[in-house]
Amino acid sequence: MPWTKIKSDVNEPNYYLESDENIRRLSYSEAIREAMDQALELDQRVFIMGQGVDDPGAMFGTTLNLHKKYGSQRVFDTPLAENALTGIATGAAIGGMRPVYFHNRPDFLFLAMDQLVNHASKWYYMFGGAVNVPIVLWACIGRGWGSAAQHSQALQGLFMHIPGLKLIMPSTCYDAKGLMLSAIADNNPVLIIEHRLNFRHKGFVPETPYRVPIGKGIIRKQGKDITFVAISHMVTEAYKAAEELSKEGIEAEVIDLRTLRPLDEEIILRSVSKTGRLLIADCGWKTGGITAEISALVAEKGFEFLKAPIRRVACQDVPTPSGYTLEEAFYVGSNDILNAAREILQIR
Repeated sequence: MPWTKIKSDVNEPNYYLESDENIRRLSYSEAIREAMDQALELDQRVFIMGQGVDDPGAMFGTTLNLHKKYGSQRVFDTPLAENALTGIATGAAIGGMRPVYFHNRPDFLFLAMDQLVNHASKWYYMFGGAVNVPIVLWACIGRGWGSAAQHSQALQGLFMHIPGLKLIMPSTCYDAKGLMLSAIADNNPVLIIEHRLNFRHKGFVPETPYRVPIGKGIIRKQGKDITFVAISHMVTEAYKAAEELSKEGIEAEVIDLRTLRPLDEEIILRSVSKTGRLLIADCGWKTGGITAEISALVAEKGFEFLKAPIRRVACQDVPTPSGYTLEEAFYVGSNDILNAAREILQIR
């Protein structure tokens, strides 16, 4: 198997390396594109499909000109038929191929739920492990240009609920490449949800192929006073809040989960056992979402460690607005994390 030749590497340097000029840096979209390029070159079974993957925009730049290098049989545009196309991709995966289906926005994954939830995520279990479905689905969420209630929903809480489906949400350029290569190599269905604001990043990315293990979080900043568990773009916001608290003599530990299913329970519980305080930050809705699940985990397995109630920072339970002023009120960020942390720490 060609994928066994790729080194597994979790030794990413510090989260921010803005002053280090001696490292190789790529933009977020370039990191994903490099992963796709290397996957296509490494394995003839890999192909890319999706709306606009071969147009000048190339799905936020992640598939730019790959159709010219590998041909239209391996990188091709698809019609607006999400259910049918997800079925085709699932069938191809069952038949031995490794499709990567760029869905663009997760809102339209609702149209593919039958194929994704009733078929792709269940086949390995239903056939006693005799049939694998190595398919990757990719979508992008988050605040953009007023994309509102039908084009920017953060649906990770819903997809985390589905057994048999792995769920990845990176925050750095390094992880965007390494987790994509891990997802394509995985023999299970994997959903990657990116955040639009991550595409502003530029960071360290090794040129050689490497894999970041699925199901392993990472500590972005060491701390002893409070634990921040964050997802995707909220890792950046949590890091900013932690830096502000450092100026006040408070050291927050920042955990980047990277993968939501499987969830790295150990890294969360170990940190909470040290700090005794927990704040969870997510870019999705609060009710029935990621913050609720992690809160329940710590309440069940780490309650004795807690010195204060758990706090959650997430979006309000209303449909995503489009107006700029309403967006400002709806989306959460570093200030919300900072204010919630001060309440936990009883700092005025």
